[in-house]
Amino acid sequence: MARRVSDALRAAGAAEVFAVGGDQRALAAMGLDARPDGFPGAGPLAATVTALEEAAHDLVLVTSCDLVHPSAAAMAATVQALRDHPGAVGTVPVVDGHRQWVHAAWHRRVAPLLRDAVEAGERSLRAVGAGLLVFEVEQLEPRALLDADTPGDLPGSLGNPAGGR
Repeated sequence: MARRVSDALRAAGAAEVFAVGGDQRALAAMGLDARPDGFPGAGPLAATVTALEEAAHDLVLVTSCDLVHPSAAAMAATVQALRDHPGAVGTVPVVDGHRQWVHAAWHRRVAPLLRDAVEAGERSLRAVGAGLLVFEVEQLEPRALLDADTPGDLPGSLGNPAGGR
């Protein structure tokens, strides 16, 4: 799954793609750039901080690796929305009225504020994001943001450990 998301990010034009946390050895064995999570097990807000601090570029798309149908077009549109709103610190896709916080684009300048929130004990990306200048990205194909909560959510052989790709 991480490979599929990585491939979609590259197809979207990402200049740099890396995975935060997870099985570093396994990710590296697949040819992925794997970086240790600065806050292991602390959730998406903390992983976003690590991604922003590790990134070499000012605009960073942080997305989960469990996307069922990773879409380069949706990824590019989310980053472009941030370029189009230079005063914003982030852009977040919206599906059925719900912000998809684990698929957001961020400006690196927000990293210290997010780090402070994590160090103060906050774990909710939604809670922190609600107080920031974040623009919503609408009209993306909803399936592009669908994530897998169980192996059964995966299409075909991806959900079958014996027949995986």
